[in-house]
Amino acid sequence: MEPYRIKVVEPIPFTTRQQREEALKRVNYNLFDLRAEEVTIDLLTDSGTGALSAAQLAAGMAGDESYSGSRSFYRFHETVTELTGYAHVLPAHQGRAAERVLFTTLLERGNLVLSNTHFDTTRANVELNEAEARDLPCPEAKNLDSTDPFKGNIDLDALARTLSGPEGSRVAVVVMTITNNGGGGQPVSMENLKRTAALCRQHGVPLFLDAARFAENAWLVTRHEEGYRDRTPRQVAEEAFRLADGCMMSAKKDGIVHIGGFIGTNDPELAQKCELLLIATEGFATYGGLAGRDLDMMAQGLTEVTEVSYLAERAGIASHLAQRVRAAGVDIVEPPGMHALYLNAGRLLPHIPSHHYPGHALACQLYLEGGIRSAELGSLYLGEEDEHGNPVKSAPYELVRLALPRRVY
Repeated sequence: MEPYRIKVVEPIPFTTRQQREEALKRVNYNLFDLRAEEVTIDLLTDSGTGALSAAQLAAGMAGDESYSGSRSFYRFHETVTELTGYAHVLPAHQGRAAERVLFTTLLERGNLVLSNTHFDTTRANVELNEAEARDLPCPEAKNLDSTDPFKGNIDLDALARTLSGPEGSRVAVVVMTITNNGGGGQPVSMENLKRTAALCRQHGVPLFLDAARFAENAWLVTRHEEGYRDRTPRQVAEEAFRLADGCMMSAKKDGIVHIGGFIGTNDPELAQKCELLLIATEGFATYGGLAGRDLDMMAQGLTEVTEVSYLAERAGIASHLAQRVRAAGVDIVEPPGMHALYLNAGRLLPHIPSHHYPGHALACQLYLEGGIRSAELGSLYLGEEDEHGNPVKSAPYELVRLALPRRVY
């Protein structure tokens, strides 16, 4: 059962099929342009869509809105430092802002950034700095049907070859995304993270975590990795952060807040450079574009997110949905993660060629039939076109993501 009681409710909008058909036509079949009141079940994203706890709301009421040195900042800083071990913590209004500040500071033109899989905004912020973002997913990730529990791992052989090869001098940073959102929400094992950290230290390259879903990754480690089954998610998370040189985080995921993020590092020189850019573009270093109440709610959310009861219920929701989808004869990316379910639209709709976007067709049909909003992760999102709009490269897979908001449905 759910480990919480409902305290505040929000009505769910219901529409007719005709209304949904008219809405799709009005927005030219762009689900992002639908109005929220036209959506019955919104599974577009798990980012900033979770429900706040009573403790978070109470913390927000006590927020200190001082411009500089607010009590809220110091509570937030202490919470993050205790969790991560990083001495320098810079708040930002969300994850992509933290990415922009970090990469603008770290990267130079022609640099190379390696990752298990870059999230789309991560890749964009790398490329905006005229650097290259290169994904090195493990071989198991290519098999959507494989039930290997750690398909989010980085390919260690490819990482070692790149770091020690002729391109090694170009590598400015390695980013480990936990969990691997672009790779189907799959977790990274602690063994893989340890070996990645060792390779980075050997070659003098910093390792940063994209920690948006660090708690979910920690939970899956406690479920599936030998040597960690008697550990708490909090203990696993603390170890993971301390293996890296720093992190960037969108707290709209595993901070369970509607807005917020941060950069964490133990490098004082890097922190100082990031702080200068943060002040110029986000806000003063003790608020980073956030209200004091947001910092307090983020601190509380980062505490709640590693609770066993919360994570067990979240994993159970994903597992239950996966069972129902399989029973309906629809294949998914296996094994199901925690923040989303990925439907194999290419296999479900083999008669639709990739350049006609089977994933988007399925996403639109889900909305038309049930008022469910989802996100296509296929050739519409990841494919490439020439200057005339003609498709030149398809995505490797045609998927639809059903993202699961926290403590909502």
